[in-house]
Amino acid sequence: MIVTRRFSLTNFAIATSALCFQVFVLYPWHKRLDEDFHELRKEHLRVLHGGEKAMVELKEIREGLSILKGRTA
Repeated sequence: MIVTRRFSLTNFAIATSALCFQVFVLYPWHKRLDEDFHELRKEHLRVLHGGEKAMVELKEIREGLSILKGRTA
């Protein structure tokens, strides 16, 4: 009877500490990672759009150079 009661109390203590760890450590850490991921995604899209703009500018420069080459030839 005493062993069973101690086992139950030990199990309760372990379960309570595990729940507290999940609530107070893992959940806020998960929220922080989620926010950082969203910020990273926004930054990635910003850089990607910047690269697209640079590609358009390069294309315009190449077209301008080909026009100039055509005039001189």
